[in-house]
Amino acid sequence: MPADESHLGESWSLSPDSRRPLPELIEQKLREQIIGGTLKAGDRLPTEPELARKLDVARSSLRTALQRLQLQGIVEVRRGLGWYVRRTDLAAVEEHLEGRLAARQFSLTDLLEVRIALETTAASLAAVRAGDGELDELAKLNRRYQRAPVDDVQEMIESDEEFHSALIRASHNELLEQMYQTLVPGLQDCKRHAHPSREVHNRSANEHEQVVWFLRRHDEVGAKSAMTTHLLGLYNDLATDDTKPKATLSTYVGVSDNPIWNKTR
Repeated sequence: MPADESHLGESWSLSPDSRRPLPELIEQKLREQIIGGTLKAGDRLPTEPELARKLDVARSSLRTALQRLQLQGIVEVRRGLGWYVRRTDLAAVEEHLEGRLAARQFSLTDLLEVRIALETTAASLAAVRAGDGELDELAKLNRRYQRAPVDDVQEMIESDEEFHSALIRASHNELLEQMYQTLVPGLQDCKRHAHPSREVHNRSANEHEQVVWFLRRHDEVGAKSAMTTHLLGLYNDLATDDTKPKATLSTYVGVSDNPIWNKTR
């Protein structure tokens, strides 16, 4: 059932805190609404545009907060219907995989390695399944990422995540998409501390463009190789677990695999 609209007033105002990212403040506010009883299990949240208006935030920041709560099993999205409160017993959340991910109970190395495995698979699937409209959207999202100022960390993170989420959707595999969404909050946190330079940012945008180039040619191996190379950049910068060998390109792409363009040379 829809949330009781009589409760949706000033209580939705965010407490200003410049030290914390906006999605965290939104997540906290939604948690407060659930703990306080304004939102109950089974309630349908207001639509994203309406909720963004009530909170006076951008939809991209709101969606990130909702994905954080989805990761923890607190809310869920029902296709064609919207966001619903899934559970209100927040103390029990960490018993589940979603809660463990949200509580950062896996190493950053593990997180990034799983991210590479999922997203490179998605790139291969997208090469044979993505339509022209989806490919055009990926190119458009990369242009937004290219324009993002290096000193605007939030815009860089959001525009980058929009590109990668669109690629995942282009795989047309709902389970893969759901698995990837459980990683998003942790990925955003590690990107927030990466502090890329303009050179690194430009290189990343060029690598996005190369992935799209292979996707337009329906080259599964090329798309997977290009995405693996791209994601290994962040992995090599941030994965610091010295107790086990690090992953490399050949971990994810077979040494005998060749892109289509290479086979025809």
